[in-house]
Amino acid sequence: MAQAIRNAKVPPNSVNLEEARQRVFEFFRSACRSLPTVMEVYNLYDVATISQLRSTIAAEIRKNDHITNPKVIDMLLFKGLEELKNVVNHSKQRHHIVGQYVVGRRGLEQQELASKEQGISNFLKDFYNSNYS
Repeated sequence: MAQAIRNAKVPPNSVNLEEARQRVFEFFRSACRSLPTVMEVYNLYDVATISQLRSTIAAEIRKNDHITNPKVIDMLLFKGLEELKNVVNHSKQRHHIVGQYVVGRRGLEQQELASKEQGISNFLKDFYNSNYS
């Protein structure tokens, strides 16, 4: 499967919205089919399941469900295909995958803030809040 993703070519532009929609479904299927390989390559079994990663991919696709221009959808599919190729080809490191797809961007920021504030005294917290808020 990984070989098929590596050799995938960028398809021509979609003619209409229905064709673009079909391509989104094909992309989602190919991304889900590559998840076992990704889990194996990045050793993600201790931090996530395949269903959690599948849900993350679906959420990323659903973020753009309001777009109705086929050219914009094709551009987003191209970007998604490039991201999938980078992940399958092991162009990213494990912590990139964990931070971006397992923990999520907002969850990672919240964890960083919580860990930074643990060692700060109340005086410094009040000082930062009063001067930098």
